[in-house]
Amino acid sequence: MNKRPIRVLIVDDSALVRQTLREILEADPEIEVIGTAPDPYLAAKKMNTGFPDVLTLDIEMPRMDGLTFLDRIMAQHPMPVVICSSLTEKNSELALKAIEHGAVEVINKPRLGVRQFFEEARIRISDVIKAAAKARIAGRKKPSPPLPSQRPVEPKLTADAIIPGIKPGQAVFETSDKVLVVGASTGGTEALRVFLESMPLDAPGIVVVQHMPEHFTTAFAQRLNGICNISVKEAADRDAVLKGHALIAPGNRHILLKRSGARYMVQVKDGPLVSRHRPSVDVLFRSAARYAGNNAIGVIMTGMGDDGARGMMEMHETGAYTIAQDEESCVVYGMPKEAVKLGGVDKILPLTQIAGEVIRFYKSTQKLNRVGGIL
Repeated sequence: MNKRPIRVLIVDDSALVRQTLREILEADPEIEVIGTAPDPYLAAKKMNTGFPDVLTLDIEMPRMDGLTFLDRIMAQHPMPVVICSSLTEKNSELALKAIEHGAVEVINKPRLGVRQFFEEARIRISDVIKAAAKARIAGRKKPSPPLPSQRPVEPKLTADAIIPGIKPGQAVFETSDKVLVVGASTGGTEALRVFLESMPLDAPGIVVVQHMPEHFTTAFAQRLNGICNISVKEAADRDAVLKGHALIAPGNRHILLKRSGARYMVQVKDGPLVSRHRPSVDVLFRSAARYAGNNAIGVIMTGMGDDGARGMMEMHETGAYTIAQDEESCVVYGMPKEAVKLGGVDKILPLTQIAGEVIRFYKSTQKLNRVGGIL
């Protein structure tokens, strides 16, 4: 029996943005826009007659700001809220604060009149709404499953579009240095905060892909840098991967692990969407399999879809140690689930135990390397 579509209420003070978002979402048969509102007061009035499954919410609006409205929603009727914000430094900070207050995701407002951006935005925005509808929200009743897809499946590029796969028997560079690569999506901003806050100063070099729009990753990295023991920054092309440092992939750019002699570095590059994302976890994980092999540690966290699953399998096949976040601690158990299904995961753990396991494994390998050197 067919289930009803995901019901969405759009709240934004711009009539043009409301209309554009409506057009994007209504093009997907799995989504139904049940209304729009120019401010929180009118949105609340509409919700008196029926609550949506997902609310898209602007940050800066007249009469009441989005953050205040979000707090009231979470206190009175918790539901999935997606922040739809324009690209400014102030809005980036407020959007991240909104996620801390309970929003599940952040998206860019559509750029009007740019066809390529519009097409990619349509994919990104629809996927975010579907992920939000499945998100675990405290105090929320389980949502009805969405309609099965009624439109042709759009081509979904693999990591082959960015980096060649590893041929059977292909050797990787030998080194004793370990590197940690991490992928996350919906719910990942908070998951990464928990994870990276637990990393000690002598942690291995870390490279992270978090599905997030451009410019928001800058504020995200700065915020993490202010609360973590390790250093955290948005990656730039050719940045070195160093112990006690984490590099966050810039929004809308792919990131790859590379080698420079015996040292690791990153390559930041443009390219098509891979697994419907840019940056793509599959691209990062494949590059780790190719250039680090059994010296890599891979972690896949909360998020919808399967980005990272194939890449983690490739890492596993080259001897990397791989960890997936468990279902209970995920906001959306999609990406880890797909990685487990492919057989590329060595260990499944709750979020709060992943950092400890990474460090345990890392220190055990460092000890073996020292002993091996003495003997």
